Amino acid sequence: MTPQEEIEELLARIAMGDRKAFSALYDRTSAKLYGICLRVLGDRAEAEEALQEAFIRVWNRADLYRVNGFSPMTWLITLTRNIAIDRRRRSRAAKPAEALDVADTMPDTAPGPEAQAALASETERLHGCMRELPPDRAEMVRRAYLEGHTYAELSEATGVKLNTVRTWLRRALIQLRDCLAR
Repeated sequence: MTPQEEIEELLARIAMGDRKAFSALYDRTSAKLYGICLRVLGDRAEAEEALQEAFIRVWNRADLYRVNGFSPMTWLITLTRNIAIDRRRRSRAAKPAEALDVADTMPDTAPGPEAQAALASETERLHGCMRELPPDRAEMVRRAYLEGHTYAELSEATGVKLNTVRTWLRRALIQLRDCLAR
């Protein structure tokens, strides 16, 4: 059973009031969800309270999760992140305007932990798909799409006709697309 299937099963059992499933879900996901709360709120005590609120909501609303092919972690992360953001907004509204620091008003453009994890996963999948290509085609894809070489430059460097280079690259991209869709 995959981790995704395990979490889906735990959520289904929680929806039926299974406390052991709730405890198991907490053990498997709380560290990651706490990290999200901490990143949004920047305060350990606030993050702990937000995490507690998130798990109360999971207990009360586990029946709202629907198995639809999307990751149950995405559902949990979204729920937790929204709670943390709401808490942050409430605390900001309580602060007087002059107490706001410039850092409080600047948006954080860095990817969050969930985005970093998703990017790492996608990168690994892409590397796996690139390994499925013949080595010469994989090298051509790297040179064309990562290093910016033109088709003509690739043709000259490899001694392969220009139209053949175009065809190989198009087929390689189709193969990569199909591999990533699996």
